[in-house]
Formats: sequence, C-alpha cells, structure tokens
Amino acid sequence: MQFLDIRRIKVFLIVSAIIIAVTSLYISHRLVSDLSVEEKLKMEVWAEAMSAFNTADDGTDLNLVLKVLNANNTIPVIVVDSEDNIQTYRNIETGSKDTISVLNNRLKRYKATNKVIDIELNNSKQDFIRIYYEDSLMLTRLSVYPYVQLGVVLILVVVAIFALLSSKKAEQNKVWVGLSKETAHQLGTPISSLIAWTELLKSQYPDDVLIPCMSEDVDRLQMIANRFSKIGSTPELVPTNLYQSLKNVTDYISNRTSNKVNIVLDKPDNNIYVLLNESLFSWVIENLCKNAIDAMNGVGLITIRITSSADSWCIDVEDTGKGIVKSNHKTIFAPGYTTKKRGWGLGLSLARRIVEEYHNGRIFVRCSELNKGTVFRIELKK
Repeated sequence: MQFLDIRRIKVFLIVSAIIIAVTSLYISHRLVSDLSVEEKLKMEVWAEAMSAFNTADDGTDLNLVLKVLNANNTIPVIVVDSEDNIQTYRNIETGSKDTISVLNNRLKRYKATNKVIDIELNNSKQDFIRIYYEDSLMLTRLSVYPYVQLGVVLILVVVAIFALLSSKKAEQNKVWVGLSKETAHQLGTPISSLIAWTELLKSQYPDDVLIPCMSEDVDRLQMIANRFSKIGSTPELVPTNLYQSLKNVTDYISNRTSNKVNIVLDKPDNNIYVLLNESLFSWVIENLCKNAIDAMNGVGLITIRITSSADSWCIDVEDTGKGIVKSNHKTIFAPGYTTKKRGWGLGLSLARRIVEEYHNGRIFVRCSELNKGTVFRIELKK
C-alpha cells in the first residue's frame, strides 16, 4: 500500500510540474508576442521620425522628432543607406573593439532575423534608408525565462521525489529494524527455555534418537533469532568458503523439502573464499530457494552455480517455476510486495539489504521467462 501511495504522489508531482510548465510557457509566449508587437509599433514610429528628420528643411521644428528618436533607449538599431553603408546605430555596445567590425557583424545577424523597415527619401524608390533592429534585452530575457522556470520546476520536482523516497525509505528501515530486533527479543526467552528442556531430556534419555533432532531445531531457532538481532547493525564479515556455506543451506532445505524438489549445487574446481556474515548470507539463499519452491508449486529443479566475473563472484539461483513478468523485476524487491496469499513481502527486501548494504554486493533478476523459470544473481566482490 505504501508503495502504491508513493507512486501516486510521484505521478501527482510530475503531472503538477507539467501543468505548471505548460501554463508558464503559454502565458510567457502570449506576453512575449504582445511585447514583440508593441516593439514593432515603436520601431515604426521611430522610423517615421527618422524619415521626418532626413527630409526636414530649415523651417521644420525638429523638437518632437528628436524627442521620439532619443526616446528609444532599449531596442538595438542599425540604419543603412541604399548601398548598405552604415549611417548610424543606437543601443549597441561596441566596447573597446573595432566599432565598424562589431556593427557589420551585428548587421549580418539582424538581416537574418528579417526585422527591417524601409524609408523612402524624396519619394524615390531608388533613394531610401533601411532600419534593421532586433528584440530589446528585456524581450529577449522574457523569451528565455519560461525555459529557466521550467528547469527550476523540474529540479524542484526531482528534489521533492528524492526527499519523499528518502524519507519513506528511512521510515521503512526504522520499522523493519524495530520489528527485527523485537522479534529477536521475543524469541530469546522461549528459546532459552527450549535449550534447558533439551539438555534435561538428554540427561534423562541419553539414547533417544529424536532428542538430537530437537536440539538441531532449537539451534536453528537460535540462529534465526541471531539473524533478526543483526538487522540494523553492521555485521562482522569473515573469510568464508563460499561453496561450503551454500552447501550447508541447500542440505538444510533439502532435508525439509519434498522429494519432488531437486536442489543441485555445482561444485567449483577450487575453494572460493569471500568476506561473508554466514548467518545472514544463508538467510538470503534460503529466501531465494523457498521462493523458487513456491514458484514451482513444490515440484521442479533448483540449480545453484558459482561463476566468476572480472571483479566479482557470481551466485546464480535458477528455478523451473512460473517466471516473473519483466516489469516486476525491480518491484519484487520493494518492501511489502508479494504475490502470495500469505506472507508479508519482506523476504526479497531483506535479501537485497543483506547483500547490498551489508556485503557491498548486488542482487537482481538476471533473466526470467514465463512458465519456464527465473535466474536470480548475487554478485559479491572478490
């Protein structure tokens, strides 16, 4: 349920970000379009003033014309004659560079934008001046602003999703750690009593063949309680014979599983030692084998192989079960996810935590085919 809630929140955040982005882009586009039209009208008025200035005689009052010309303090302008010679310019910073070179480069750019106004002089199409201009700095910034805003919104959404997942993961970790330690604590007292009872039975019935089996099961319970107590703390890793560790697990499961399930462990040519906490690692293999038995409905073959890669030892656990849909290859490791009618969906989640967080390895679905089987792979660093 929590997994579904997180997914819904992620979808909501993404949809909200898309709505905000689209709305922002639309409003900004309308605003930029309106300002662009307004600037074009201003340039047309400025062009009329330039025409009046060029055709003025000695008796013309140029106060209003000069006021209009000087009022343009934002829109970059270059004025050329009929032979493309630059006559004047406005609102262009040339700096300390060659002014003519800077203006010519600007003029080439302005021609590409097709923002130009022609003014005829002396009512002659042969005699004219041409005004090139481009958007003002404010309009340019406004056209870029929506994309900057979109980037900021996306960053905020990503940060929000990351924070949400981190908080959920931290909360889940606290729950699992607390549950594990409480389970270990609750098991401690009855296990101690069972140990005392088995010792008493051994002394009274030393030749009974069933008492050693009871003692093995009590030891098993004690190991399980020990596993739960280690969840949440950093376990000690010691060099361990990998094949022998796997054999101990497979022997235990084989003795407690139907004869219709065959578990095969391929023996490597040489002894392989890796840093393991054997108690926790055997829990991982047990979970994979038990899940495989469930997937095969109690009938089939489980094959465990040890192979080598460049920097890791790989343990493949292959079954002949019903397989896993590809879209669920990562979902199955989420806490609470299960396809069984009974179960909490913690087995693979704890397995991933044991392998990845405690042993610095990897566990994943290597391959799976519906109605043919699944291969889980564990990678442990050499």
